[in-house]
Amino acid sequence: MDKTILLTGSAGFIGFHVSRALLERGDSVIGVDNFNNYYDPKLKEDRNAILEKYHTYKLYRNDICDKDGLEKIFSTEKIDAICHLAMYAGVRNSIENPNLYLHVNIEGTSNILELAREYSINNTVIASTSSVYGDNPIPWKEDQRVENQVNPYGVSKRAAELLAKANHKLYKLNITMLRYFSVYGPWGRPDMAYFKFADSITKEEPIDVYNNGKLRRDFTYIDDIVKGTISAIDKPQNFEIYNLGNHKSEELGYFIELIEKNFGKKAEKNYLPMQEGDFLENFADIEKAKKDLGFEPKTSLEEGLKNFVEWYKEYYKIC
Repeated sequence: MDKTILLTGSAGFIGFHVSRALLERGDSVIGVDNFNNYYDPKLKEDRNAILEKYHTYKLYRNDICDKDGLEKIFSTEKIDAICHLAMYAGVRNSIENPNLYLHVNIEGTSNILELAREYSINNTVIASTSSVYGDNPIPWKEDQRVENQVNPYGVSKRAAELLAKANHKLYKLNITMLRYFSVYGPWGRPDMAYFKFADSITKEEPIDVYNNGKLRRDFTYIDDIVKGTISAIDKPQNFEIYNLGNHKSEELGYFIELIEKNFGKKAEKNYLPMQEGDFLENFADIEKAKKDLGFEPKTSLEEGLKNFVEWYKEYYKIC
């Protein structure tokens, strides 16, 4: 049966892809986005223009921290489920702007949870992040204690998780938290490393490479993240947390080599020490998501980066 899903951050990277997939299968999406200038709003407007082509898509330009504005949306629309993806993401920016992250990622989530309770919406999926694991030993598993966050971004999302858990216990709301791991792909965020590498290579500018490229990440392609997210919407849980990752940790140096290969040119590299607030490696144990959500990431890093570079060249009209 087709559903109506309120999706926050609908013009964002992950939100756009999830919205489009829901619309393609026949669901209705009520998008909420404030089109802030954290990065070039034109990219968000272009994503949104694609969504506007679907007659079952409706956009509200609203901030998740504006509860009165959200209240008007909830009172106007009949909502079957919530997919809350709006947030400030990014480790390094969170170190420079900690209060912004705490404000949006905690207060915004609190507003969504309050309205879900008020309007009896008993299926809420919320984006979290692998950054909540901090410097825990790998592989990172959902039942690990997570008290060692090393940056404000991780702290803000862990607080959002605890807030969601409290709401479940108090009001018996069905809530699923998804810990995303190093998501990449077409229509991505320009502040993310792979996007910055592409920008620098095309402009023939040096790229900053931390820890001599020896950092390792569980890079997860956007299409796999979308499938996991929609599965979580379709299979409401009482309260559960799931890792959505590729279950394969790759070295940053190899990641850069693949981007160079797809652009057909080498990057000049500026080697820098590891940054404060960062971590050497993330690596997702995804057995729980496999069992409960049927989550099976399919996209190799080689294929995913090829797709990204093809999109990048087309979008920015690079020959």
